[in-house]
Amino acid sequence: MNTQQNAASAADTAVRGGAFYRLVWKWHFLASLYVLPFMLILSVTGALYLYKPQIEAWIYADRLTVDVSGDAQTLEDQVAALEAHSGVTRLRGIMVYDDPARTTRVEFNDTDHVRSYAWINPYTTEILAVTPRDATLMRMLKKFHGELLLGGFGTKFVELSAHWAIVMMVTGIVLWWPRGKRNLREATRLPSGTGRKWWREAHMFTGMLAFVLITPILLTGLPWTDVWGGGLSYVQTQTGQKSQSLRFGGNAPKSSASEGETIAWAQVIDMAQGQGIVAPFELRPPRRDNDAFWLRSASVNRYEQTEIIVDRYSGEQLARVDFADNPVVAKAVSLGISLHQGELFGSLNLALNTLAAALGVFLSVSGFVIWWKRRPVGTLGVPAAPEARLGTGMAITVVVLMILLPLMGLSLIVALILDWLFFRRLGWFQGARPAAAE
Repeated sequence: MNTQQNAASAADTAVRGGAFYRLVWKWHFLASLYVLPFMLILSVTGALYLYKPQIEAWIYADRLTVDVSGDAQTLEDQVAALEAHSGVTRLRGIMVYDDPARTTRVEFNDTDHVRSYAWINPYTTEILAVTPRDATLMRMLKKFHGELLLGGFGTKFVELSAHWAIVMMVTGIVLWWPRGKRNLREATRLPSGTGRKWWREAHMFTGMLAFVLITPILLTGLPWTDVWGGGLSYVQTQTGQKSQSLRFGGNAPKSSASEGETIAWAQVIDMAQGQGIVAPFELRPPRRDNDAFWLRSASVNRYEQTEIIVDRYSGEQLARVDFADNPVVAKAVSLGISLHQGELFGSLNLALNTLAAALGVFLSVSGFVIWWKRRPVGTLGVPAAPEARLGTGMAITVVVLMILLPLMGLSLIVALILDWLFFRRLGWFQGARPAAAE
């Protein structure tokens, strides 16, 4: 009796193990159907955006630097020249560098209210170039990366692809995990063989590396998203974990008077330099009578990104915000964004993110090749797997996903409803059923 029970238990374990593997494989496959095209797009655009400074230095070489000749003109005179050239309905910010050969870059709205950049020779006040912000190459690339050039509608597709990519990574690592006669050494060796075997091994090996390198990039990109990022922002606000930055107004203090003579803009720059704030500086002159100057370090090092608010009449410093002043969650989000952009730990971060982008491209291509070589002719080739039922386990999964990844949880509910109403009846995404054991 004991022997029979042990044998039955062992058989049951084997069946459940095989069924679990096939179910994970099916979820990995279905997630890939949606994710891989987006992964290819986001990997290519993300890789290019990592090198924004280098690309812009090449594209805009004629407007970024000038010959140093004498003393620079005041920032007020440079902006006045821009007003005469293009008209300025709103002055958004002035970027000032500590390199005397660099031009002054001004962000502004022109007379047609088009948000634009202007590059000005600081020695002659000559306007070297004016370009609408959304017409710059890297801005278009950023919008394509974040919203597929479809605005708020496109961001939802990108966010959903990031959510499902996390599922794809987790299920992929489960499929890669050594089991049976395949040990860890075999799982981590370079791919071998030819044809479909090589593509499969290469895809699994790349997926192992991608899990380590791409998953952090996916997670650190979530704060930028509409739904997940909006939820995080709400939680931060409610729990006192919001960034202390005064960049977007908010609680920024006002100047002490509503009239008088405004101090020279250079005085604010001198104040920042005197306090050891790291250049380049982004300066926003006051718009209204009681507004104050706002200045921040535009250093890529988050720990150096200090902001100050200066009274426009008295020159008194009204506020200073250092990175260290931010609460823990705000710091984590900021450092995560820095990691995402390849800036957190210098050249190594840039190299790892570049490798991650290359892995994303290869995963997309190899995933398609494996599917193409494996699929039966005339079918989608969905892996055979047990039928997922909307039981207690699935309900808990959906609830957890709705909390952690709400857009994905919603899409899962929609997919389950469509599966129940249509897909099962039409035989879509079902896969061949494994033969029952006799």
